[in-house]
Amino acid sequence: MKLQLSRPLVFFDLETTGVNIAKDRVVELSYCKLFPNGTKEGKTFRVRPTIIDAMGLETTMHIPEQASAVHGIYDEDVKDCPTFSEIAKEVAAVFEGADIAGYNSNHFDIPLLGEEMLRAGVEFDIMNRKMIDVFTIFTRKEQRTLSAAYAFYCGKTLEDAHSANADTLATLEVLLAQTERYPDLPDTVEGLAQYSAPAQKFADLAGRLAYNDKGRVVFTFGKYKDVPVSDVLVRDPGYYGWIISGDFPQYTKNVIANIKLQQRLASR
Repeated sequence: MKLQLSRPLVFFDLETTGVNIAKDRVVELSYCKLFPNGTKEGKTFRVRPTIIDAMGLETTMHIPEQASAVHGIYDEDVKDCPTFSEIAKEVAAVFEGADIAGYNSNHFDIPLLGEEMLRAGVEFDIMNRKMIDVFTIFTRKEQRTLSAAYAFYCGKTLEDAHSANADTLATLEVLLAQTERYPDLPDTVEGLAQYSAPAQKFADLAGRLAYNDKGRVVFTFGKYKDVPVSDVLVRDPGYYGWIISGDFPQYTKNVIANIKLQQRLASR
């Protein structure tokens, strides 16, 4: 195996109620933890998605039919399953002290998992971890989907695609095959994380905030794109309220709120 590990690497995949990082929920989480000695352990969680209703109560969330059509998980399948808050500590323990890998995980799975952890009140710091996105490596090399990647690199048909467990194990196999196929591809987690990282270093999980070349946190979208957040908070105070009350991931809101707090403390 060409891949070199200095600590465990957790491959994981989510099946969800949709693709909105701020609003949608996990219905299935599967992981395969690869250890430096080559051993593996894994597990799949089925999750009953929940939301907080107008009365402040946690209630079951309906899985939209269009989402069920993709992953095959329906309300009936999860009605007796634990909620995410009930498994959050166990999931966090799996990732503790490990780096992370997935397929399109930097753009979707990791941000959405971070949102679920925040709602559950469980600390999930990913900023000091290496994050490998197999999708990014694949699209830079071959421009294909996971099923095509599996066929291309592993010579196999991906059975049960869009099952979290099948996708997780396929992603692991694809990464190992990629490191064997491309001599110029790094063989360390740090190198692969750098190779699959976005052009900008993000300051949040959803990529709405990034660090500029001076190390300041800037917006990556909207009318203030590339403008430091701290400058916008002074120039346009209403923009802060719009974001905090808007349909943005909680992690993004927390980063902006912390910048505003630091401004207040500095002005005292």
